[in-house]
Amino acid sequence: MPPYTINAQPHLAASQLSHCDFSFDVTAVALPPFDGDDIGTVGAVTPYRKDYGGGEDLQPEADGVLLVARAKDRAPDGPAVVLGYLLASRDWTGLALVDDVAVDRASRGLGVGRALMDAARSWARAAGLAGIRLETQSTNLPACRFYARYGFRLGGADRLLYAGFPALAHETALFWYLLFDAMDVD
Repeated sequence: MPPYTINAQPHLAASQLSHCDFSFDVTAVALPPFDGDDIGTVGAVTPYRKDYGGGEDLQPEADGVLLVARAKDRAPDGPAVVLGYLLASRDWTGLALVDDVAVDRASRGLGVGRALMDAARSWARAAGLAGIRLETQSTNLPACRFYARYGFRLGGADRLLYAGFPALAHETALFWYLLFDAMDVD
C-alpha cells in the first residue's frame, strides 16, 4: 500500500505547495531525429537545475480534473502534505490534455507520478476520451523517460514553440500521446 493517496480536488492553494521542490536537473537533452518509441539521441550539456516556477493557486477547467497526491501521515493539526499533482482538461482533439504534472523532488521514486497518471487515465476513460496527450521539453529527460516507460508515444516535435522566450529558445517541445483502444482495459 503506497504511503500516499490520490484524490480529485476542486482547488489547490499555492500555500499548500510552498514546501515542494518541483525542479529537475538537466544533464543532457534529447536531440533529433525523434522517434515515436524513443526520445532519440541524447546529448550532454553543462548541468543546471530547471524550475518552472509556480506559486499559483490551481484549479481545473470546468470540464477538467485536478488530481492531488498527499502523504497519508499528517500532522494532528494540519492537512496531509502535498507530494504532487496533475491538472488535466478535455482537449478539442477528443483527448485528455495534461496541462501540468509535478512531483516534489523528495517524493520521486515512490510511484507518485505513475499513480497520478493512472488516475488521469481512469478519469479520461470515464469521460469517454480517446487517450491522453501532453507536452514537455527536450531538456526534461526524466519526464520523457517516464512517459516512454508509461506507454506514451512521441507524436511530434516543435523546435520553434519557445522562440518567443529567449531563455527557452534552444528547447524543443515534445508532444507525447497515450491512445486508448479496445484492448486497453483498466
